[in-house]
Amino acid sequence: MWIDTHCHTKYSYDNWLEPLDLIRRAKALGLDGAVITEHYSYEASAPVEQVGRDEGFLILRGVEIATDKGHLLAYGVTDDGWNIWGRDSYLPLEEVIERVNKLGGICAPAHPFRNVGLASLMEGLLELKDIAAVESHNGVNAESDNELAISTASHLGLPTLGGSDCHKTVAVGRCATKFSQPVHDMASFIAAVKAGACRGAYYPPYTGGAKEPASAG
Repeated sequence: MWIDTHCHTKYSYDNWLEPLDLIRRAKALGLDGAVITEHYSYEASAPVEQVGRDEGFLILRGVEIATDKGHLLAYGVTDDGWNIWGRDSYLPLEEVIERVNKLGGICAPAHPFRNVGLASLMEGLLELKDIAAVESHNGVNAESDNELAISTASHLGLPTLGGSDCHKTVAVGRCATKFSQPVHDMASFIAAVKAGACRGAYYPPYTGGAKEPASAG
């Protein structure tokens, strides 16, 4: 099954993508599900889950966290209590990973080789501990950035994830994750990642327009 594991809607407050448009686009492409990873907040994506139920489409929820060494995808938290720092950006990466893991979640660096200035992870990925996977395929990235992430994940012996990082309807499904065991909720999602039963990829049925600007998160 194929799931787009990195999606944003208007509840990230940096775009106007309606959840219904995202979900109907994903269904039209033949995706089996999507993970909504709004910036900074797990709780912000709650309305999207209801739209997914109404449409009969699997919606899971995570959060994209802005740290002092790049962006991090966290899966398995259940509220915003993970954030004990009292701010939204430049959170301490290693401490965030420790916190999410302690809460029963997992973490994967998002677009680790995208240069976003001082907060870029880049080669620091090689020294990063206690992550469950690497986002190898990001739909906003340059192909060369994805290639670096693919090779580094292989070097680290970690499973990979693929996500569109969509902020517009046309971007939904550009990249996705192929799961080789069933995913029907966040517990089974995490179990599949921990088992290595997933791989990021460019989603074969995707058709769309030009890439979004690299400022997307």
